[in-house]
Amino acid sequence: MRALVRGWRWRHNALRRRSDVMEAWTVLVAAVLLWVGAPMAGLAAGWWAHDGARATAVAQHAERHRVRAEVTQHAPVAPPTAEGERQPTYRVTVRWTEPGGKARTDTARVPAGTQVGEHTDIWLNDRGRVVPAPVDESAVWQHTLTAAICATGVFAVGVLATHAVVRMVATRRRLAEWEREWARTGPDWRRHRT
Repeated sequence: MRALVRGWRWRHNALRRRSDVMEAWTVLVAAVLLWVGAPMAGLAAGWWAHDGARATAVAQHAERHRVRAEVTQHAPVAPPTAEGERQPTYRVTVRWTEPGGKARTDTARVPAGTQVGEHTDIWLNDRGRVVPAPVDESAVWQHTLTAAICATGVFAVGVLATHAVVRMVATRRRLAEWEREWARTGPDWRRHRT
């Protein structure tokens, strides 16, 4: 049965090699980076993503305005969906009146099953074209959390991959050091046996 001695790589002993010390320091650095660095990387990426998404939302709200439009074409009826699933939307023709009194038509997305004559809200840009609704606060937070989680994961994978490479190099060095030691002491062992 193998006995586990904690911290043997840190203590002075005849079996400890430089590669053992290097590997012990690498484990310590990797642990600190995983527990401190990864959350900090996620926090920084989330902060950066939130600022960018928030600026985009503010710009979209400034350049887009909502208009009440009348649906002039039936939207297909949606197939039955499970509870909680989003209803599909379809592109149909809608009509609205501009502030000058001029009637305009274009296509816009409306929920499935919308009938002719019903009203819906559409968003127009500064040139009067139908555009998607501006980004809302929940989309900003979804973007923020996605960026933070991805950055944390990428950082952690990078740290673990680096640790694996260092450990592989340390193992090769350790085996080479043991080989050199055995080349020096091995003949003495063989001589005592004969």
